[in-house]
Amino acid sequence: MLKKFKQFIARHFSSDRHLGKPDFVFLITLGLIVVFGLVMLFSASTIVAYMAYHDAYYFVTRQLLWLAIGGAVFYFLYNFDYHRWRKYAFSMLVASLGLLSLIMVHPITRVVNGHRSWINLGIFSFQPSEFVKVTLIIYLAALLESSGKAKSLDIERAKKFFIVIGVIAALMLLQPDIGTLAIIMAACLILYFVNGGQMKTLLVCAAMALAMLAGYIGYRSLKGGGQSYMAYRFTCLYNPSSSASDKCYQINQSLLAVGSGGWFGRGIGNSRQKFLFLPEVQNDFIFAIIAEEVGWIFSSLLLGAFVLLIYRGILIAKRAPDSFGRNLAIGLVSWIGVQVIVNIGGIINLFPMTGVPLPLVSAGGTALLAALSSAGIIANISRQGK
Repeated sequence: MLKKFKQFIARHFSSDRHLGKPDFVFLITLGLIVVFGLVMLFSASTIVAYMAYHDAYYFVTRQLLWLAIGGAVFYFLYNFDYHRWRKYAFSMLVASLGLLSLIMVHPITRVVNGHRSWINLGIFSFQPSEFVKVTLIIYLAALLESSGKAKSLDIERAKKFFIVIGVIAALMLLQPDIGTLAIIMAACLILYFVNGGQMKTLLVCAAMALAMLAGYIGYRSLKGGGQSYMAYRFTCLYNPSSSASDKCYQINQSLLAVGSGGWFGRGIGNSRQKFLFLPEVQNDFIFAIIAEEVGWIFSSLLLGAFVLLIYRGILIAKRAPDSFGRNLAIGLVSWIGVQVIVNIGGIINLFPMTGVPLPLVSAGGTALLAALSSAGIIANISRQGK
């Protein structure tokens, strides 16, 4: 078994392509975000960690463990020729969809805030949708890879594209996980557009998605005998004071945290909202604590770091030696960028709250592993760029 593994590594790490220097700006920015995220995670999570687990270091310790695993995966993918993923694209997608389907097997499902998004294996749990983000992009990058100088998609590939998206949408709605689904859909449509997809097709898809979302929310409300939590999130978006102590409690506390930080913040460790006033401070709402403790000056620097990371990812895509590498980089950097926008937009009430983490910053092993895996593939593409 060990011999076969060594042969696999030797075969896939060897390449006739010259591996040059990576995009150091991309790597340095990635490292700064991760380090800053660890500092802020420790500051934000101590109270809830102590109250829940009698260990103030619980979340940051687990994050460090997952960071070690993610770092090893990142280094592997940093040196692994990205062209090899084309061969395994379909198999990996099927495997990740199989894991996503296991969510329906209740004995191994971990329910969090009413969502069946986690598979519980006893010693640890993981979120299959995070793996789907990466494997789906790899598959679509291969599917949409252009041949010759073709600038538009043929009908057969477009059909496969939308069939795969439809299957994933159905599985995500069964959880339900609307936030992650929205991020996946946005990243895939960006990839579709840059590969010659027509704008009118995208507009039709967007209209259909909104109609389906409205119908789904209505169905959930009727099934529950009243307005569903999804409907309340839209209500809170337009009128957060409508139920400030109940349905809109989270967004009101989030806005209070962000607003009380001012320009320079209360100081690291001095948040008031983390004293169990604002839920999920280690996950979905960590940016609210960041804004409260370091203020808008330094939290804007974090936003700037994300913008720079996305910008360098786009440059890497433009310099990729082939359309497969371009698609991979665009797709992977898109889901990270869209998730940053959705998370922070929800916290400052620009969008409905979706319950998705802030990439590379929020607590969560599977999410961190998915983000670092994506970054490792992008970094490998940068080493083979023009």
